[in-house]
Amino acid sequence: MTIQEAQERVDAWIKQYGVRYFSELTNMAVLTEEVGEVARVIARRYGDQSSKPGDDLDLADELADVLWVVMCLANQTGIDLDAALERNFAKKTSRDSHRHLDNKKLTNQ
Repeated sequence: MTIQEAQERVDAWIKQYGVRYFSELTNMAVLTEEVGEVARVIARRYGDQSSKPGDDLDLADELADVLWVVMCLANQTGIDLDAALERNFAKKTSRDSHRHLDNKKLTNQ
């Protein structure tokens, strides 16, 4: 599935089951919450925190939740994420194509 197809599927789901999009401010709060859930999983799975009984540590599901809300925000603000990602690749390539290759901190492993 392409990003554009995913955005279209999210939009169709919202229209069929979600009644309407939450406001942009609410979706920003929801995005923050979902990123926090990703952080919780990372801290417990890869960091020093231990899991609690009943912890759901499904990183894939939490990342998909983040992606879902990002697509909601993109849809409701008229952003084509396919095009935005292409522009972002070009920006990063133009700006950083040698920066990381020349970074001694990254090559001394």
